[in-house]
Amino acid sequence: MNINDGYIELQRSIGYDFRDSSFLVMALSHSSYANETKDGRNIDYERCEFLGDAVLELTVSEFLYNSHPEMKEGDMTKLRAAIVCEPTLAYIAREGLDLGKFILLGKGEDATGGRGRDSIVSDVFEAIIGAIYLDGGMDPAGQFIEKFVLTDYEKKIEFVDSKTKLQEVAQERGLSLEYELVEERGPAHDRDYVVKAVLGGNIIGNGVGKNKKAAQQTAAYDILSRLENRTENI
Repeated sequence: MNINDGYIELQRSIGYDFRDSSFLVMALSHSSYANETKDGRNIDYERCEFLGDAVLELTVSEFLYNSHPEMKEGDMTKLRAAIVCEPTLAYIAREGLDLGKFILLGKGEDATGGRGRDSIVSDVFEAIIGAIYLDGGMDPAGQFIEKFVLTDYEKKIEFVDSKTKLQEVAQERGLSLEYELVEERGPAHDRDYVVKAVLGGNIIGNGVGKNKKAAQQTAAYDILSRLENRTENI
């Protein structure tokens, strides 16, 4: 993908056009990329991520405060932590923006699967929030968070917790639960993992992800969804 075409595609997905595109470039630049270019123009995303993290926490806190007047402080804190945690943000970034393909990585980091790491993808997602804030202020940053983070946040948390929830189902009902790596697709720097989950020896869920954990989550969610919809009985 041409890098400039990538910027255009990403901005279209975000729903925000940067007045100063250097903010977007900074948000997408991993330190390995910044170190390799060494031209003085590319700064890595860490400072932008620091700012985006603060904007995200404030926006989510305000949302929970206003939308859950019955909720106590401790419960709001736990729910906020579940919304802004690394696995949830990485899931949102992949599903909502396919963000991994736009991240600027050094050759070594790219070759070792950096695009699939939750830590990098979630950090870049927060950096984009910071970049939008720097470029346009709180309103567009808040709109981005509302669209990608807060919309259907319960289902996003449920997906991220799917492995834990399926393990609880297995333990409650005395059933075995196993995950099997079925296939690895694509080059090393952009690999997809195909996994199946087997509950009780006969209920099978299938999942694909950029890392094994994400693929297992998808497979677990597949089983949980079918149990919830009563297309499977145990």
